Amino acid sequence: MNILLSINWNVDPELFSIGTFRMGYYNILFILGFITGYYIVRGFFRREHLETGMLENLLYTLFFSAAIGARLGHCLFYDPVYYLSNPIEILKMWEGGLASHGGTIGVLIGVWFYVKKYGPKYHFNYIWLLDRIAVPTALAACFIRLGNLMNSEIYGVETSLPWGVVFLRRGEILPKHPTQVYEALCYLLIFFFLLWLYRRWLPKIKEGMLLGLLLITVFTSRFFIEFIKNTQMPFEVGMKLDMGQWLSIPFVLFGVGILIYASQYGKPAILLQQMAVKQPSASKQKPIHSQRLNHQPPLQGEHKKDGNRLGKRKARDQ
Repeated sequence: MNILLSINWNVDPELFSIGTFRMGYYNILFILGFITGYYIVRGFFRREHLETGMLENLLYTLFFSAAIGARLGHCLFYDPVYYLSNPIEILKMWEGGLASHGGTIGVLIGVWFYVKKYGPKYHFNYIWLLDRIAVPTALAACFIRLGNLMNSEIYGVETSLPWGVVFLRRGEILPKHPTQVYEALCYLLIFFFLLWLYRRWLPKIKEGMLLGLLLITVFTSRFFIEFIKNTQMPFEVGMKLDMGQWLSIPFVLFGVGILIYASQYGKPAILLQQMAVKQPSASKQKPIHSQRLNHQPPLQGEHKKDGNRLGKRKARDQ
């Protein structure tokens, strides 16, 4: 193992502090993921000619449902005995401990309540909205993993690769796999892939496909990267699959199920009635050429014919 080729990582996770208030890189990146996602989804709504005024409430719904779900997921999936015995500790989110699987469940629940309130009014359904949210979700996951890097947490086992990182703040002296970077790169590629599908193939794909692909790609990459991660919790020692992998399997299967159902029975992913700019109906709007004919002045010969007819009428009357 050539330690000289490794990267020494000793970044202070705290960006700034004012009195007792502290702001870390992780917090900034977490918030940035949601703000970026808001503008991406707003662009989708504008492209499909939908009202965007209710998207601020969607941003709040996603932020709080993801944060609450991630915290509860960590407490219940990784150390339920301790947190159920000390429930007040669940509220101490600033001490760390968020689980992406719990955050995903929280988002699914939060969006369901959101669609129940706004869906009937603005004519969209649960799966349709999740498809749009799926695209920036991959980017937000990338930001969160970069936040883990800034915190020097969730890294991998020892490696001799030249990009191995020595996490000095954790007391490490040997280079480890920067698994946070591996996941961040995977999620970034997934984001660009889903964005390409949305922009290029949306009129041809079925509703639910973007959501299914997100679940399959994100949690499959998470499953395999877990093999080179350090053990996160003591109970995982000796397990062939760690808790993160066991939790990823249902999401992958769920994504496969959504993809199969969407390909066979799904509706079009795009709201066709919203794609067309509102115009007067054909029955009410006369064709341009007919309008011109109706208002076209008579020809010069027609004036003469009308005059002769009028003269003959006068002669008869006399």
